[in-house]
Amino acid sequence: MSRKYFGTDGIRGRVGQYPITPDFMLKLGWAAGMAFRKMGACKVLVGKDTRISGYMFESALEAGLTSAGADVMLLGPMPTPAIAYLTRTFHAEAGIVISASHNPHDDNGIKFFSGKGTKLPDEVELMIEELLDTPMTVVESNKIGKVTRINDASGRYIEFCKSSVPTGTSFSGLKIVIDCAHGATYKVAPSVFRELGAEVVVLSAQPNGLNINDNCGSTHMGQLQAAVLAEHADLGIAFDGDGDRVLMVDHTGTIVDGDELLYIIARDLHERDKLQGGVVGTLMSNLGLELALADLAIPFVRANVGDRYVIADLLERNWLVGGENSGHIVCFNYTTTGDAIVAALQVLKALKTRSEGLALARQALRKCPQILINVRFGGGASPLDHPSVKEASERVTKAMAGRGRVLLRKSGTEPLVRVMVEGEDETQVRGYAEELAKLVSEVSA
Repeated sequence: MSRKYFGTDGIRGRVGQYPITPDFMLKLGWAAGMAFRKMGACKVLVGKDTRISGYMFESALEAGLTSAGADVMLLGPMPTPAIAYLTRTFHAEAGIVISASHNPHDDNGIKFFSGKGTKLPDEVELMIEELLDTPMTVVESNKIGKVTRINDASGRYIEFCKSSVPTGTSFSGLKIVIDCAHGATYKVAPSVFRELGAEVVVLSAQPNGLNINDNCGSTHMGQLQAAVLAEHADLGIAFDGDGDRVLMVDHTGTIVDGDELLYIIARDLHERDKLQGGVVGTLMSNLGLELALADLAIPFVRANVGDRYVIADLLERNWLVGGENSGHIVCFNYTTTGDAIVAALQVLKALKTRSEGLALARQALRKCPQILINVRFGGGASPLDHPSVKEASERVTKAMAGRGRVLLRKSGTEPLVRVMVEGEDETQVRGYAEELAKLVSEVSA
């Protein structure tokens, strides 16, 4: 059954445009409450990031949930992974996050977690969708849900993050700059790293409802790069608005992306014989990550782009570590979803174990040149199905003999074919990419 409202990562869109409206959120809260109540007594946690529309949608969801007989526990502004964690520890039936992640303030969205802190089962999402298209009712007055606020949510999550590194771990002597993107990590992240002994310089931690992700955080790294150099810091850490993505900057001001952070974490687990299997990346993970892991005899597989696909592959294989180059990194040995603070702590722990800086650690992964060319095409048959395109793609792949790869895929939002070739020789890679792009263009004419 196709979904009418839920996308690959919950429900998201522009504030004020359907379905990101107060009346829809009221109905969504009711539908979710009705669905969760079918599992028995119903307790739902609700958290949000710092965008101004979160107040409006929090109130609407609260009214809808309680009208269905669900008890609501409000967390206030908290990182998305914190809500996944607290949903488990409070033994709630579900957790709801009001956030549009790395998007600007005029977007917002809703993401659900199950009682286990994972993505909702498909059958529950479908049940909510079906209820959204039925008339809203209200339970009897004596069954209306109650609302409470969890005042120590931040403290609970801070202690959880700290528990992901060994007891007694100290980052004393380490100077770091943290960019909180004026988002959900603005309180907890500085506390976590300070309580573990680091000297912390904080950027973008004054949210006003409108400045979330505005020229800061993991999608705009310039401010952090400049601050690391100006402060003579050892490294910088950038979070996105809801705290599930992390990127870093080394002491030279160079950006360290998700592929490189994933490698540092995986290598550390491997050297301590705690990796359990291999690493899950995505179709967009740099070939350099695959080759560097291969040098350590660490298995590597690629999932579709999107953290939900990485998580699904990890669960299927019973592996622990995966992620995307955008900074979504999953460490299943500690938590159930992508957690930027936990991932950053694993990187710092790995650096401390080896007594090396971030700049040196990242050099073990040599990123391969990656050339991407977008080719526009009209309607009709996909050029990717054309025999000559398939033959050329196979020929180029074979010619690179396992030291390069070809990825041809259609855009999900535009009439474009994305031609991507990567390998160890940039001149060769560019030539192959231009050859394939020309061929795709010709068969599309």
